[in-house]
Amino acid sequence: MSACDQPALEALAAEVGGLLSANGQHLVTAESCSGGWVAQCLTAIAGSSGWFDRGFVTYSNQAKIEMLGVPAATLATHGAVSEATAAAMALGALRHSHADWALAISGVAGPGGGSPSRPVGTVCFAWAGPDGRVETDTRHFPGNREAVRAQSVGHSLACLRQLAASGLA
Repeated sequence: MSACDQPALEALAAEVGGLLSANGQHLVTAESCSGGWVAQCLTAIAGSSGWFDRGFVTYSNQAKIEMLGVPAATLATHGAVSEATAAAMALGALRHSHADWALAISGVAGPGGGSPSRPVGTVCFAWAGPDGRVETDTRHFPGNREAVRAQSVGHSLACLRQLAASGLA
């Protein structure tokens, strides 16, 4: 898949939707650097209202705190671009929805905003499932802002597909 292959991203979203639908489950998203792109891909799928509950775009730290209940201490200690924050976003999205699954994305898409410890292209992910288990991951994606964001969307959906298919909530 090329970095910005929207049809491929939507095909991946459809696969995720099929798995969720087959299991009678719903998804919530909590997005920062991807700005709602995952939710856009999901809602591009006809019938997604049967398995997509809602999406949160929490770009600012204050939005993460107010909308998802991310502890201010987590943000102060670990930063917005961290697995700890992504996990708190995913769990908060589950608490503030009727979904079984959550995915969260927070990263530095660029072109600015990077630091030596979190360079441009650093993206942190979290997935929370029905049994309360949370998986996290950090990736460093190459390319410009659009490429980093598109790769983030693809990675978040591909990992969710794998988790849902394997039953590893």
